[in-house]
Formats: sequence, structure tokens, C-alpha cells
Amino acid sequence: MENQDIEFRGNIVDVVGKRIFKGIVIVRDSKIAEIREEDTDGNIYILPGLIDAHIHIESSMLVPSEFARLAVVHGTIGTVSDPHEIANVLGVKGIRFMIENGEKVPFKFYFGASSCVPATGFETAGGSLGLAELDELLQSDDILYLSEMMNFPGVVYGDEQVAQKLALAKKYGKPVDGHAPGLTGELAEKYVHAGISTDHECYTLEEAVEKIGYGMKILIREGSAAKNFEALSDLIAEYPEMVMLCSDDKHPNDLVSGHINQLVKRAFGLGYDKMKVLRCATFNPVKHYRLDAGLLQQGDPADFILVDDLENFTILATYINGRKVAENGKSLISSVVVSPVNQFHAKPVKREDIVVRPGGNRIRVIKAIDGQLVTGELIVDTRIENNEVRTDPEHDILKIVVMNRYFPALPAVGFVQGFGLKSGAIASCVAHDSHNIIAVGTDDESIMAAINAIISSQGGISVAFGDDLFVLPLPVAGIMSDEDGYKVAKLYKNLDEQVKTKLKSSLKAPFMTLSFMALLVIPNLKLSDKGLFDGKKFSFTELFEK
Repeated sequence: MENQDIEFRGNIVDVVGKRIFKGIVIVRDSKIAEIREEDTDGNIYILPGLIDAHIHIESSMLVPSEFARLAVVHGTIGTVSDPHEIANVLGVKGIRFMIENGEKVPFKFYFGASSCVPATGFETAGGSLGLAELDELLQSDDILYLSEMMNFPGVVYGDEQVAQKLALAKKYGKPVDGHAPGLTGELAEKYVHAGISTDHECYTLEEAVEKIGYGMKILIREGSAAKNFEALSDLIAEYPEMVMLCSDDKHPNDLVSGHINQLVKRAFGLGYDKMKVLRCATFNPVKHYRLDAGLLQQGDPADFILVDDLENFTILATYINGRKVAENGKSLISSVVVSPVNQFHAKPVKREDIVVRPGGNRIRVIKAIDGQLVTGELIVDTRIENNEVRTDPEHDILKIVVMNRYFPALPAVGFVQGFGLKSGAIASCVAHDSHNIIAVGTDDESIMAAINAIISSQGGISVAFGDDLFVLPLPVAGIMSDEDGYKVAKLYKNLDEQVKTKLKSSLKAPFMTLSFMALLVIPNLKLSDKGLFDGKKFSFTELFEK
């Protein structure tokens, strides 16, 4: 393509000038060489490529190079990516793996320095990012921001180490992402004024509007588990300059179906102003994070997409730095060879390791909520047989186990409602944020089988019922596959369907929901490898009600 002009004719969507006009885009040497406004016979729409303003690539179970292969088909040219999943497993080494793998494909990955690794001191993680590591990362040109500051109590109550982390970001002139679900009032204002610039955790319009009032930008999230678009989409109409779009966590089968393009099309369908919608998906993240992604201006990198119209919003082709990377639903990016990195030292679990002995007449039960990261807390009567506290599948009271995978240790055991399993068990090594092994099941034998299958694979997700056992190995840090992304999506979809059809789960995304049952920084009741945790009090609690 060097030294050769390529012309694109059609309707040019100028998100900077906020107008659409007929014209010609001329690409030369990976740049937009010229844009001419003139009447043409082209009917396609030419617009900047889409940006996911906050995502954990690892949650797609794909390495960055494979994620890119799938995402470009949907018009995505870049992601603002928080690598804290792999950082919790491998520290700086894991972040470097993500950067290096991402550089092997034509896609714009913008990584941050993970601010809370480990996320809390109430769980076992494999990696740690202290002030020295964050300083090293933030001064690198490969790191664009300090990623989600989940320790909002530390921010608002003046924790010294948290303050030093924020000071490092300020020192290097890099924005700070937030994470403060449900935080409002004086504490929210204090959080924002400490230098936190975004939040993707708002789940009510009122909360989001209040935070915008303090100067914070809101990322409307629609992922595989947490879905906030319906609640927050009116922000696009009322506060278009303060909004971006993100997925946060996207499972592989969902990524095959679509990405940020789905949110754009959905917003169009609700009647929101098209220019406002498109700026949320392009202009706003580019400007906020100071990305080198093009916005279809003369001299910009030639990062753009061709779509049929602004109704159907069918992606016809995607270009990154002037190179065509997708066309008509097909990715033109080739897979790259991956050398897995990992840290996995768990020993097989035995039944006596997960037996719960009676300690009272009533137990605390985690209440999983479909489509939400927050959980509830229930108090239910204890079901005891043969001096063991048993599950009660008829009333959807199942056993949940979290097991340290970084060194041999006894697992923590609790109970959960909301998964709806009628038989069998599911397990995963994708368990935010420390990525220990997590399992939910109706009986101990199935739970053991599901957990031990993951240990044998050095990471993965599994389904066990009766004599049947299905596993998707994830040998890269125990949370990502080294296989072709479309193959992984197909295998994952099969496991997901097994959980719904054979085990009768009522959840839309059972594995994604499972992965958040150990996420202690989001209330209310969760389980870490060290025990049952009260997210409101931010301390351990007892299984048995006293």
C-alpha cells in the first residue's frame, strides 16, 4: 500500500465536526492523506473505527492477538484494556505478555497499569503490583493510564498507599479509571475530586448523573454478565460529552456475535441522535485517553470502518493504519503462535476437603443475581444429613467452593442461590480478581470432578454431571486459551449450553456469573479462598448465623 493512494467514496461521518457529508477519503502510507467534500455516487458510510473504552481482554478467554481477530469483524479498531486479570496471576510479567502478544497483530490495544493487584488482602493472588512496579509501568509509553481504582474506601478515607498510586498517575500525566459501584453523596464527590476520571460500575441513572455532576465521565457497560445499557442509555442524549461505551467482560461466543457495534445499533434503534452515539464510541475515548487512534481527519492514522447505512449499521470493512483487517464478516488477521505463561500449583481436591460440618441452625447464603455483579445475602435454615450441611437443589441452595490455585491449601466452602442447577457442577479458573478455582454444584462428587478437571488442565472451565465431564483448557495464565478464537468460542458455547440444558441453570451466562462470586470489591456477600466475605463491612463473616 506504500506510496499508493487508495480512495473511498461515500458519506463521510465527521465526528469531530459533527456533520455528515458526501466526499472522498484518500489513504496514503497508513494515514488519511486528504478528505475531499464533493458529490459522489458512493452510498456507503465511512466513519472512525469503534473503541471499547474499558475491557479485560482476558475475560474473553482469548489472548490479545485472538481477541483482535474476532473484534475487527465488528468494526472495533482499539480497546482501552485493563490487564488486571493476568496481573493478579503473574504481576508485571503478565502485563508484558499482553502487550507483546497484542503488538503481533494490526490492532490498537491500549493497556493500563492495574491499580489494585491484589484487589484485596482477603484473598490469595499470584501477582502483586506495588508502588515500584506501578512507577515502572506508568513511565512506559506502552501504559496509557492507571486502571480502575477499586479501592474506593482507600481513596475517600485517605489511605497513604492509595494516595501515592494516584500521585504516580498525576506525575506521569496519565488519567485514572474508577470503580465505585453505588457510591454517592459526599463520598462520591471526594472520590472524583481525588482525580478519578471515569466509572463503569454505575447501575442506576441517578447514580451516574450525580457522578457526572462531580465531573466524572461514565462508561456505559454492556458485557456478558453486567448489563447496564438499558438503565443508563439516556445519558447519551443528556450528557453526550461525558459518556463512553464499554463491555468490561466479554465471553468468546458473545464476541463472535458482536461488540461495541451492537450498542451503537441499539442506541440508534432507541432514537438517540446518531452523531452523539458515534462520538461516544469514537471521539470521546480517543480524546479522554489521548489515544493515537484516528478520527477520520486529514493526517490521522487511517483507522476507519465502512458501513452500509446508519440504520442497519452492518460493518462492511475495517481498516487499521490503512490496512484492511476485516471484510464482510471475515477477519483478515492471521493467528499467531502463543507460548503460554502460567502459575498453577493446586493439588486435587478430596471429598473431605469440601464437607461442611454443622455449626448452627441457619446459614448465610450468597444470592447471585442474573446480569449483575452485585450479590445479595440470604439467611436460610440449615439442611443437615449424616452430620453434614447439605445442598438443597429443590430450593436452589447449592454449594460453592473457592480453592487456592497458587499453592496447596484447603478450599473455602459456602452456599449460593441463583444458579438453578438441578444436578451436577460447574467450575472455572476465571474467578475475579485473583483467579483461584471456583465451583458451584448440587453434590460433592460433581464438584470434585469439575475442580479436578481444571487442575489437570492447569486452568480452564468445566462441567460435570453423572459420568460426563467437559473441559475447556485455558493454559495461558490459567485464564486464556492458546487456540483459535472461533474454536474457543464454539467450545465455550457448547459448555454454556450443557449447563443450561443438562444442569438446567436459569442464568443467561452461568460461567460469567460464577466468575464474579469471588469478586470481593463488589458487595454484598462473596466467597474468597480464605472464607465468606461481607462486601459492605469489608471483612470476613461467618457461614453460620450466630
